[in-house]
Amino acid sequence: MAEGGKRQRRAFIGSFTAAGGPGIVTAAVAADSGALTVLSTVDGVPDPSYLALAPGGDTLYAVSETSEGAVAAYRVTGDRPEPAGPAVAVDGDGPTHLSLFAGHVLTANYGSGSVTAVPVRSDGTLAPAASGVLRHTGSGPHTPRQQAPHAHQVQPDPSGRWAVSVDLGTDSVRVCTLTDGAPAVHREIALRPGSGPRHLAFHPDGARAYVVNELAPTVTVCRWDAASGLLTPLTETPVLPGTPAGDAYPSGIVVSPDGRFVWTATRGEDVLSVFAVEPDGLRPAATVPCGGHWPRAIAESHGHLYVANERSGDVTWFTVDPRTGVPHRTGSLAVPAASCVIFG
Repeated sequence: MAEGGKRQRRAFIGSFTAAGGPGIVTAAVAADSGALTVLSTVDGVPDPSYLALAPGGDTLYAVSETSEGAVAAYRVTGDRPEPAGPAVAVDGDGPTHLSLFAGHVLTANYGSGSVTAVPVRSDGTLAPAASGVLRHTGSGPHTPRQQAPHAHQVQPDPSGRWAVSVDLGTDSVRVCTLTDGAPAVHREIALRPGSGPRHLAFHPDGARAYVVNELAPTVTVCRWDAASGLLTPLTETPVLPGTPAGDAYPSGIVVSPDGRFVWTATRGEDVLSVFAVEPDGLRPAATVPCGGHWPRAIAESHGHLYVANERSGDVTWFTVDPRTGVPHRTGSLAVPAASCVIFG
């Protein structure tokens, strides 16, 4: 606990236990430098690759990215997460992402190409069974990555009216609602065939969204209409300044809190790309090393950018120039098989 009784800012880091990761790492965040210091580790479920906090910040949810597929809840009122009931099966294979929406935890299940809704009780614990599963259909032209649906991310839109799922296998984004506790498609928006959309980030104005495409590698700029639940693709911008020499698989995408910049991470090239937000799209501004190898996810917090580097086994942090949006590396924390970092 920080001085004055105020809880110190904390980071929660997911990792792949099958690759030597410690599970869920809780770290203290220095107020000035943004530096991370480990407080605890918990290995309650295998491969907790993605994490999400409840709005009040007292409960943490983690996927178990395994063929059995599960989600788990933890109390995080202290510095060590404590299990809040048993893990719940999601009736899906390989959940890679989760979020909270309309009293449920939603998981995007990559292996089975589906989205699952698990009810959340009033105390933050999970009901013992999923209330509904939406199974995506379709495929794409990229063999073998698009022979079937692969839901990679699901999240609420800024209005809280819709849940948006991004599917790498079908080159599409589905705008969904919950009907009797089950996800239901309101409309499906097609992106360029073969682009392989992975993650979507909304602009703070609530009227724009950016989809990072893993197979392209590009960012698709979209208009978002919350009133009708309509996502309209507008332009597509490369994430790299030239043709990649080898592997180049974009992973994470973040919009700055002031809406002036967009950042992406690209695995293989192991870089962060900086874009200036303009009224009609994105303008590439800079490309810098990510500070490690295979950046799986990125996050922004209080003027710092954090990168979970899966294969080099660390989380690196950068101080962001508020004028240019360019990140400058300032430190790192060893976390084997790091997969994501979130803040509470």
